[in-house]
Amino acid sequence: MEKVSYTKTITAQQSRRTASQFNWGNIVAILIPFPLVIFWFGASMVIYAMNRHHPVEKVGHYTQIAAYRFYFITGLLVAVGAFIPGGRESLWYYVAVWLGGIMIMLPWSFYDLYRIRHDDWQDVEITVEEYVGNQDD
Repeated sequence: MEKVSYTKTITAQQSRRTASQFNWGNIVAILIPFPLVIFWFGASMVIYAMNRHHPVEKVGHYTQIAAYRFYFITGLLVAVGAFIPGGRESLWYYVAVWLGGIMIMLPWSFYDLYRIRHDDWQDVEITVEEYVGNQDD
């Protein structure tokens, strides 16, 4: 196998778009809670793993902040939801907890999107190394 190196450019627009992915997922998941919160909980781990150690450090920072916010709110909703009494009126408790989550998530997510949009993004060149060829060579 042969090792091949080449440079690749990560544009400012790609970095900005990648940095905002987690926030957009948070917004959609909190506005349409069932079943999207459950699916986003799993997908968010993949997005976090891909973007946290991005070559552009700001992408990782914005991803981490959005992840902390999402995992805090979902954990809080589970903890508070455990103490909601059963019965007919329990639906209103869940709606109140969900609205509380929206009141926390939306302003901070939109503020982060604003910060991402107005941050100074630059094109970055990285060196990529790959192994090419058949392993039997």
